[in-house]
Amino acid sequence: MLHLCASPQDQIARLVRAIAAALAADLAQEGRALLAVSGGRSPIPLFQALAQAPIDWPRVTLTLVDERVVPPDHADSNAALVRAHLLQGKAAAARFLPLVDDPQDLAGCVARANAQQRALAQPFSVALLGMGDDGHTASLFPGATELAAGLDLGNTHHYLAISPPHAAHQRISLSLAALLRSRRLLLSIAGEAKRAVYAQASAPPPSARQPISFVIQQTQTAFDAYWTR
Repeated sequence: MLHLCASPQDQIARLVRAIAAALAADLAQEGRALLAVSGGRSPIPLFQALAQAPIDWPRVTLTLVDERVVPPDHADSNAALVRAHLLQGKAAAARFLPLVDDPQDLAGCVARANAQQRALAQPFSVALLGMGDDGHTASLFPGATELAAGLDLGNTHHYLAISPPHAAHQRISLSLAALLRSRRLLLSIAGEAKRAVYAQASAPPPSARQPISFVIQQTQTAFDAYWTR
């Protein structure tokens, strides 16, 4: 469902409530919760608000939907972004599992990310997604050599390596199958251009030209999108 928000502040407030509710449900049922977030600059205000939310953060494990294969202190590192803006205040008590420990060893990073996810033995309570103007989500980019594997619902691994055709840095990304194993998916988008992309991607059938279409049009996992100008 697409929710139209009155302002960026309204969007942030609604997303914080949705994330907190999803985490609280798993904390009550499982005793722990797992949150996966996307990077980029857009979520910074949301991260800052979420960091102050009254969530039982010591029982929350936080990880990434995707990551650029760069050093952890690189300006483009999603892990660095999360440490600077989300793992602050109350949320500093959360356990954080980054995806890249050796940017010179992509295959090893993917293998270790998959191993740590298997060890958690729990679906994501909620995964927070973004969307590009090209219709990519996570790092499932149209035209990427590895996209077919990323969209394969029979893929049993959580993470895979992705080489975006028109974006900097190799990536590690959750597969579509892993995303759909989440208990809830949330999408945060802003601007008229992204609303138009969302509308296009909502028209059947889903297409690899707009990977987000496979998330929007699926019925397996609870999904909500929040849009603001």
